[in-house]
Amino acid sequence: MPYFVFAVEAPARPEKLAEFDAFKQASAHAKTLRAAQPAGARARIKVMFAEHQLAAEDLLRQVRAAGPAGDD
Repeated sequence: MPYFVFAVEAPARPEKLAEFDAFKQASAHAKTLRAAQPAGARARIKVMFAEHQLAAEDLLRQVRAAGPAGDD
């Protein structure tokens, strides 16, 4: 399964920037894009692992519950 790199400004509108076969390459590309962003940029750069692009976009749109707070 491929790794997708997205720019996300709003949950409803992820923009695919790249696709890689290996996490290491996807992560390095995402870090490069994050470093090149101007200060105050609204878009978040995310790496998603999914079977295809639509599945990755669906994962980006899902609201996740917050983890436990404090030291447990």
